[in-house]
Amino acid sequence: MEEEGRSRLGEVKRVMVAIDESDRSLDALEWTLKFLGHSIANFEIVVFTAQPSSAFDYVSAFESSLELKNNVEEHQKKTANSVLEKARDICTKYKVIPKTVTEVQDPKDAIREAVDKYNIQLLVVGSHGRGAIKRAFLGSVSNYCVHNVKCPVLVVKQQQQHA
Repeated sequence: MEEEGRSRLGEVKRVMVAIDESDRSLDALEWTLKFLGHSIANFEIVVFTAQPSSAFDYVSAFESSLELKNNVEEHQKKTANSVLEKARDICTKYKVIPKTVTEVQDPKDAIREAVDKYNIQLLVVGSHGRGAIKRAFLGSVSNYCVHNVKCPVLVVKQQQQHA
């Protein structure tokens, strides 16, 4: 018989929810815990956030300003910590203790690499609901993940508010 949270081969089963500072990504986390909670009860929940490295690239052009680079790094740490704290609060509501991970890298690449590194069985991402033009210019992390990660991807669309 399978041990809780382990497959037949002894691997820990994991679901990763990729979040950012948007409310939609936190909604995706809540949706996952609310509607899939029983199905994934024996899985380790990994809450993942990535701070774009582009800020570091811009700052590195001004290498003479170490203080500016330190300020950018500090801001990104605070942002990541704030996002993860909100995620922990949501998880606490559902009596889940998540593993939290943060990276400084392009979110698309960071998510793809984390799926491989942590042997994720299901990736959950929120949809920002951008139109075709914004998607063409900004790209879509969820679309990239659907086509480039090595596990099933669940894209949680924004819930419509009914009056």
